[in-house]
Amino acid sequence: MRGFPTREQVDRIKARYPAGTRIRLDSMDDPYAPIPPGTEGVVQAVDDIGTLHCRFENGRNLGVVVGEDSFSVLPSEEEQGMTMTMG
Repeated sequence: MRGFPTREQVDRIKARYPAGTRIRLDSMDDPYAPIPPGTEGVVQAVDDIGTLHCRFENGRNLGVVVGEDSFSVLPSEEEQGMTMTMG
């Protein structure tokens, strides 16, 4: 995503990645404070420009930029529990 997102784009990001969403980072283009690929984290909040503020399993807190950083959403603990009981 180039430039700042519109209000509508930010609203969609907030709806798609609410606080508590679990993610796994695939890549981050941040030469000063990169998080290693494969590191998992939890979205703590989404700010008014659509940055996902995350707490990562390695103890780091850092913003993830949708469209710039690459990540995947992990199943919630509830979804994992349902899969285990159904399987």
